[in-house]
Amino acid sequence: MTVIVGLSAYFHDSAAAIVVDGRLVAAAQEERFSRKKHDSRFPRQALDYVLEEAGVSIDDVDHFAFHDKPFLKFERLIETYLTYAPKGFGSFRRAIPIWLREKLFMKSMIGDELQDAGADKACRKKILFAEHHQGHAASAFFPSPFDEALVLTMDGVGEWATTSVSIGRGNKLEMVRELHFPHSLGLLYSAFTYYLGFKVNSGEYKVMGLAPYGEPRFADLILEKLVDVKPDGSFRLDQSYFTYATGLTMTGPAFAALFGQPTRNPETDRLTQFHMDVAASLQAVTEEIILRMTRSLAEEFNIRNLCLAGGVALNCVANGKILRDGRFDDIWIQPAAGDAGGSVGAAMAAWHCELGHPRQPETPDAMRGAYVGPEFSQEAIEAALDACGAVYSVTDSDALVVSVATELASGKAVGWFQGRMEFGPRALGGRSILADPRSGQMQKTLNLKVKFRESFRPFAPAVLREHVGEWFEIEGDSPYMLMVADVRKSRRRAMSESENSLFGIDKLNVARSEIPAVTHVDYSARIQTVSADTNPRFHALLSAFNAQTGCPVLVNTSFNVRGEPIVNTPQDAFRCFMGTGLDVLAIGNCLLFKEEQTAAENASYRDAYELD
Repeated sequence: MTVIVGLSAYFHDSAAAIVVDGRLVAAAQEERFSRKKHDSRFPRQALDYVLEEAGVSIDDVDHFAFHDKPFLKFERLIETYLTYAPKGFGSFRRAIPIWLREKLFMKSMIGDELQDAGADKACRKKILFAEHHQGHAASAFFPSPFDEALVLTMDGVGEWATTSVSIGRGNKLEMVRELHFPHSLGLLYSAFTYYLGFKVNSGEYKVMGLAPYGEPRFADLILEKLVDVKPDGSFRLDQSYFTYATGLTMTGPAFAALFGQPTRNPETDRLTQFHMDVAASLQAVTEEIILRMTRSLAEEFNIRNLCLAGGVALNCVANGKILRDGRFDDIWIQPAAGDAGGSVGAAMAAWHCELGHPRQPETPDAMRGAYVGPEFSQEAIEAALDACGAVYSVTDSDALVVSVATELASGKAVGWFQGRMEFGPRALGGRSILADPRSGQMQKTLNLKVKFRESFRPFAPAVLREHVGEWFEIEGDSPYMLMVADVRKSRRRAMSESENSLFGIDKLNVARSEIPAVTHVDYSARIQTVSADTNPRFHALLSAFNAQTGCPVLVNTSFNVRGEPIVNTPQDAFRCFMGTGLDVLAIGNCLLFKEEQTAAENASYRDAYELD
């Protein structure tokens, strides 16, 4: 038996994964245990979990594979500062001491952490390093169902690479092309995220959700001044507008002057039509670059399968455009496409590339629906609820599914905590908040009373795989909620002239289809297809809801509130249930109703959320 632990840490979204004889057994992000969003620290608790799940001790591990090569990253840092000197001295002064004290000696740091976790000194000889984009590419290809595929990775920056193209065949992964820092599609998107007043490395998806409210009237300006895009999708960014290479912010005065408005202050400045138009323009340019790239690659290499990873691969709108463009027969996207997924990639690269083991692609893939996180027994759930003072009933699985479907059909918002936790940023029916998509008020209710987040943000539909084509303009699988497609025209409602004339955020309250809670203002939806093979209980719930309502679709959003990670434990779930506007909690075979909990407890949990 060969055991490999993959680790990603020290930049953002740290995680641990474990691969045993080439099979992914478990993976989890540290934030789910620490309750610190995007926790970048060494994933000690995640490491403890994956070892326990695999039933091995830390000394049973043959290799620890780390997702990054720190010496190459330090080389890029030094060369960048020297290139731009004397600009960037403030950033240099902050960064270099940390590198000289810690990050440059990453192998020693990791060894210390492993020994603190109980490993003997021999663990230091077991540490391997994978290049950042090699890790992303491995996470995309090796778990995919393809024997051969083009692999495209796009993110902010690894060591030097910001975009890479590889060819995967069998157990081989050959990198054939790279774009290097500072020319980065991920950093371009993050620069606009910063300019629009959202948090870099976490607010990019908000920009994507904001884009449909605007018009891309600045797209030509971006292509003329900021980005020089070639026919094959390669590009260069004019660094006179950006400060991320050496500064402490993403954009400089020239960037704001180009668009005629200062960087938005999220504390004092409301979102306006201008900001929506900037978001729409950025999204249009991003899609144009990606489509030029994928079209050129398809023509050059004539490989019909495409794998995607890296943070930009979470841009599900662009992913949907690639699919509909028709240059590839099939597309597979790593569900943990960001740096957390690099832990899986580093481990699999060690197994196949470093150790040379053969590979047999699995169907539908080797990620097991992304349900590779912690699971709790019924006994453990009841013990946790008892400790919380919860009032609950216990029923069998079939009765629970029917009861929850009935509550959903009556307009209730349900916390759904079942089976193993998902790996990656999406809730896929393991740690989800669910609701009826037919309600015209559900989007606003969930955003403001349950999730405590911006009202413009859309929700995603989970749909029975066997019915997806009846409701959305997509055929095939989208199990990881990483494809956007339009609601079928037959499901849309006719818009009045006055409704069609609305602009910006005024579009929000207009019901556009039979399932308005999951239909964005441009008729799009970020789709999750649910199969009985990968999540039988969630599939059963959707089937029961369909039997009662004739609708095989549910609103599916992550079981958390703004600023918190997705819930991990039964205690996390109960706290979120009590502190928000959720009506029902289904956890294991336990069913909880808000009105049955004591008023004092309800108030105390709500107060706790208000103090956070």
